[in-house]
Amino acid sequence: MTRGILIAGNESALITALELETVKRVDQFARALIPNRVSEAGANPGFQSRRGQPSSESGGQVPVEQARHSLQWNPSSPISARTLVLGAENRLEHIDEAILVCDPPSIRRAVADLPLADIEVLINDQIKGWFFLVKELAAVFRVRKSGTLALVYNDIASGGGKDEAANLIGPSALASFSSLLRGLLASASSEPYFTVGFSNSGAGDEAGFAAFVLKALDEGSKRNNGKLHKYGKFNFFR
Repeated sequence: MTRGILIAGNESALITALELETVKRVDQFARALIPNRVSEAGANPGFQSRRGQPSSESGGQVPVEQARHSLQWNPSSPISARTLVLGAENRLEHIDEAILVCDPPSIRRAVADLPLADIEVLINDQIKGWFFLVKELAAVFRVRKSGTLALVYNDIASGGGKDEAANLIGPSALASFSSLLRGLLASASSEPYFTVGFSNSGAGDEAGFAAFVLKALDEGSKRNNGKLHKYGKFNFFR
């Protein structure tokens, strides 16, 4: 019986790298992206993805586009979270591993210039949405008494020059995500499923980080339960 893997999060180089690692292991997987709903995102120079996209070549494995089941997700809706989990189960038969990827966009504007609608959308999608999805996945794993909930994020400073507007949204979303992860890890031993975390402190090595994540999930060791695995340029245990 093949592994059922669900990947969910922001469209990013990290998501692409995780997909490339996933198709080395399974013939199909499910993916759900947080939609880009910020107003005038395409034309607004202050809105940008944190990193560019790597090639989607799968190195002789099943092409990503053929292996991927793309699912719709409205993170601000608890009903959509439940529908997403059901949709992934229908296509994969079961979810063994849910890889949740927080890599929020960078929006560099003075706080007075942030549109109110964008603030609401970004908080709903980048903060509240994770709680809805984690709740639904945890409920499924608890009933099955198995499964792995993996939370993944890039722990990288927002950067920018002294004359550049601060990136207010991205770090706030990351702080919420990492706080949620710490709470889940603290209670992992009382649940019948595994919870693990992965952080990356090295920019520009999404492929290495993705390989690190999937290798740890391959092992499925009880020793990993409740742990945050840190990856960076000084990490020698790939």
